[in-house]
Amino acid sequence: MINDPIADMLTRIRNANQRRFKTVEIPYSKIKNEFAKVLIDEGYIKDFKILNSDNVAKKSILIYLKYKGQKRVISGLKRISKPGLRVYSRSEKLPKVLNGFGIAVISTSQGMMTAKNAKLNNLGGEVLAFVW
Repeated sequence: MINDPIADMLTRIRNANQRRFKTVEIPYSKIKNEFAKVLIDEGYIKDFKILNSDNVAKKSILIYLKYKGQKRVISGLKRISKPGLRVYSRSEKLPKVLNGFGIAVISTSQGMMTAKNAKLNNLGGEVLAFVW
């Protein structure tokens, strides 16, 4: 059993990215699906597919990683809010990652989005992760 599914997802992406794999398979959940949508919208991954299995519990997400020649598009991933210490932020105090070169993924009342979009919509929420 996985206690922190977001941290597991980030670790799988980080490991596959370092080994320069084209794809990585992650167990499915709604929050991971939303996280993958944010990564596509921001251009950090090429695409993702939801793989259905005969067994409903074996549903998974296949993420296609993105590279520019030999360079990785994703340089780093960091989990911020953890199950033992949740981190919340108001819309005025949402974090900037590397002075705007990265993104902060925020879980808001209107879904998962980047800190930039949350600030535009005047929304605060849980700071899930930094991606750069």
